[in-house]
Amino acid sequence: MKRRLSQLDLALESGVSQRHVSFLESGRAKPSRAMILQLSETLEVPLRERNDWLVAAGFAPIFRARPLDDPQMNQVMNAVRMMLANHEPFPAIAIDRAWNIRLSNRPFDVLASMVGEEVWTRVGGPERNLMRLFFHPNGVKPLVSNWNTIAPLLWHRARREADALGGQEMKAVLADLSQYQDAETLWAAEETALVPVLPLEMEKDGLRVSLFTVIATFGTAQDVTADELRIESFFAADEATDRIFRAAANPA
Repeated sequence: MKRRLSQLDLALESGVSQRHVSFLESGRAKPSRAMILQLSETLEVPLRERNDWLVAAGFAPIFRARPLDDPQMNQVMNAVRMMLANHEPFPAIAIDRAWNIRLSNRPFDVLASMVGEEVWTRVGGPERNLMRLFFHPNGVKPLVSNWNTIAPLLWHRARREADALGGQEMKAVLADLSQYQDAETLWAAEETALVPVLPLEMEKDGLRVSLFTVIATFGTAQDVTADELRIESFFAADEATDRIFRAAANPA
């Protein structure tokens, strides 16, 4: 996690003297367990990486990574299911740090099926992965009308998150998908209008939808799995798309 803080900034934000921060950085002082947790909280370091810091300093990790079906994750998963259900008739998903889709609501499943019912088999991978859905040649790319605009942003977002979260799984996904990508598309510094949100525009058989996303996280998570869970909610970017999704939910 790169916060671009000076020693003085870090000292002021964490309540630790600048001299002690300097000693820690230079190796003249060894951090205590409490100091590691204090500084990592100030730097907003992901919980998985906080565990790595503790281990590197000779301490045991303290944040557990429970599977989603662990009984102690019931409250978290019930909240996620409620958020996805309440977002209908619009799509919503819960993804992990590698963008594997852990839960989805029915509108998202319908949206993904626009490229065929077997799309997840065709894009490969052991999990339903959002990056594979977009960047595999058998995914939704042919339906995305603003691909040259949206693709670089999605790719760079995934790379930033992989770097920030120490995401080896995501890095492996990106390495696999990179063979299919056009470098000019992914790396072009294309000038686009500065709008509040950049919609994802998809079209098939004359039906066009325009969506933008809002991402939510668990701000007080004390479990690695919950800390890395993202809720991605899709909203209609125009009235026509709004009408399409509402009509699909109420066919009568």
